[in-house]
Amino acid sequence: MNGIAAGTRSVIVERDIPHPPERIWRALTEPHLIEEWLMKNDFQPRVDHRFNLRGDWGAVDCKVLEIESNRTLSYTWDAMGLESVVTWTLTPTRTGTHLRMEQSGFRTDHEQAYQGAKFGWQKFFANLEQVVARGD
Repeated sequence: MNGIAAGTRSVIVERDIPHPPERIWRALTEPHLIEEWLMKNDFQPRVDHRFNLRGDWGAVDCKVLEIESNRTLSYTWDAMGLESVVTWTLTPTRTGTHLRMEQSGFRTDHEQAYQGAKFGWQKFFANLEQVVARGD
């Protein structure tokens, strides 16, 4: 995938989470924790690593594009004809971390995928916050 085409939309979810970036980072990059809030996976935190996420509905093919510990994680998200990019940004705040997730690359003919992602990420975020709050 060579960049995101013009005329595409993004799903953006942002939350202020009362935990340090390091704790959220672990939930975003450790396979056993990713499985708890998102899906089964074979993720490894290194650029160009190809991995997939597996749910009951199917699989997502991914490749790590960018990784900067406790700050930024970006990977491709290719599923059911949709080629998109998911980017996580962690910004330390006085009370914890501002977490921003953007999934970009939804074309206008991807309305169902776009609406599904808007719904799905709300659920994933709720699960992620539980995993982070629990700690180890």
